[in-house]
Amino acid sequence: MCGFGGYFGTVRDGKGLLDRMTAAIAHRGPDEQGIFTTDKAGLGHARLAIVGLGDGQQPMSDATGDLTVAFNGEIFNYVELRERLRAKGRRFRTGSDTEVILHLYEEMGEDCVSALNGDFAFALWDGRRRRMVLARDRMGVRPLFYLQQGEQLYFASEVKALLQVPGVVAELDPIALDQIFTLWAPIAPRTAFRGICELEPASLMIVEEGRVSTRPYWSLDYPDADALPRHRDERAVAEELRALLGDATRIRMRADVPVGAYLSGGLDSSIASALAAGMAPDRLKTFSVTFDSAEHDESGYQREMAQALGTEHHAVACGEGDIAAVFPDVVRFTEQPVLRTAPAPLYKLSALVRDAGLKVVLTGEGADEVFAGYDIFKEAKVRRFCARQAGSRIRPHLFRRLYPYLPGLRQQSAEYLASFFGAGGSQLDDPLFSHRSRLDGTAAAKLFFSGDLRTTLSGYDAAEELIARLPPAFRRWHPLHQAQYLEARFLLPGYILSSQGDRMAMAHGIEGRFPFLDHRLVEFAAGIPPGMKLKGLVEKHILREASKDLLPPVIGRRPKQPYRAPDSRCFVGAGRAGYVADMLGEGEIAAGGLFNPKAVAKLHEKCRRQPASGFRDNAAFVGILSTQLWLATFTGAGASRARAA
Repeated sequence: MCGFGGYFGTVRDGKGLLDRMTAAIAHRGPDEQGIFTTDKAGLGHARLAIVGLGDGQQPMSDATGDLTVAFNGEIFNYVELRERLRAKGRRFRTGSDTEVILHLYEEMGEDCVSALNGDFAFALWDGRRRRMVLARDRMGVRPLFYLQQGEQLYFASEVKALLQVPGVVAELDPIALDQIFTLWAPIAPRTAFRGICELEPASLMIVEEGRVSTRPYWSLDYPDADALPRHRDERAVAEELRALLGDATRIRMRADVPVGAYLSGGLDSSIASALAAGMAPDRLKTFSVTFDSAEHDESGYQREMAQALGTEHHAVACGEGDIAAVFPDVVRFTEQPVLRTAPAPLYKLSALVRDAGLKVVLTGEGADEVFAGYDIFKEAKVRRFCARQAGSRIRPHLFRRLYPYLPGLRQQSAEYLASFFGAGGSQLDDPLFSHRSRLDGTAAAKLFFSGDLRTTLSGYDAAEELIARLPPAFRRWHPLHQAQYLEARFLLPGYILSSQGDRMAMAHGIEGRFPFLDHRLVEFAAGIPPGMKLKGLVEKHILREASKDLLPPVIGRRPKQPYRAPDSRCFVGAGRAGYVADMLGEGEIAAGGLFNPKAVAKLHEKCRRQPASGFRDNAAFVGILSTQLWLATFTGAGASRARAA
């Protein structure tokens, strides 16, 4: 895992630009840096050495010098690909997975991406054809951004590097802000930065003289709802799932450095850790974050699982003050406003891994999207059940079963529950039915937008744009598969793998690996009947069946508790970070022009008086604060006060 930047076109002082771009993302690759330039292209690379420690330097060229690649991530099946290529007579000069890309491209051209099993983004200069090829992995684990200036195209692993390009000025995209305050993340290719785009997951970009073309090379697909299921026998499905997951873990343990694992105490990370523990050459190191508040803390389950596996376990405590202290750095690395503080503890967790001397960890991300683990899937099922008998006073009580970690719901009436969750309030044929209550609840935070911003956004609807991006087959899928697609295609790469994943890990030079996002497993799971994934109101049923021998019963039977962290209360009260009052002051808010100063002042006061504010207020508070920090960090607005804090 690394970071890279580069350009296509004629650039004055290309080497100087590449030096600056590489320096801006040096945290992604603290081990080595390299530069490659020609008259028409340039590549810069910051390396985190994991495979081929002594001979994997980048940018890497083939023996002829015609092909040169800069690569971020890992090709997990590089061993098998290398043997296949050797059988065809190809000779390798290194032991790195990077060289496999060069040989495979020479064999297959840009279609080589279809043979790669990995988490990757790369830029490959083809000197013979005078073109640049950019590619990104199927699920969007590794980032890749780009911008065009006239006939020049610039690209990089993070926007920070693109801000080194002469003439580029950071400016917030108001449409992206509206999308974040509705969907939690911009809809790619849009980013928080006006004029800077993101290459979408599973996409190729070909850049040639006078022409830029982009196309997908893979797509997430599900069977039609009325089609006969591909897999019918539950035991056989569980056995195949286990074999695939085992192999996905095995190839993700490949490294020339030790591999550890995140252990949250939940089902997914426990499965990944259990499989890794059985494959690790030495005692597996596991890492967890703990919280002061019982509402968020899972340390008891973490200790239970670590003891069962016999791992060398490490934990970092994360208090409310810790979250506030690191939050400006979090925003600097996410490069976009966020509505939750959840990335902050993960920022501290990756620092713990680095301090322990590791560079690589396995994590459980992706299992909830692939095997229907989120509460929103169960909630949508109950909402559909209630909508079929809209006047029922009995059915809404089912909502209490969904959120046992939210005790306040147990005291609410059936009428309140039905209203809160939008039962009966949405059309059953709405493509976003599963997510409509979340979208409406999140979008309520836009009440704090300024009049000028509302005017700018007049007539725009982020949810409608999301609907327009859905594939034609979407309406033919089962409702659960529709909901899974929305999570896996948009929120997963836009927020989970980005703001909570790559950015927080790579801030400290840590590579996260995700066995549940192996594309073979994703494709197999897409064909599993919905009733095997969500059985009644039991989430991830088939995954539990496939892994029940790996886990203590208390873990294997544990219901989903989503990863959360304290929100607005981290920033209010005596002794809290001084930058908060500055960033949310009426003068600073007015200068930013994005929010209503008086409304924000009232929200700030409300959160001071009632630290356990509801979802809308928490999302609004964190969203506004992170937006103000984004402005201070990237545009210079309020920068002096942010630095003084």
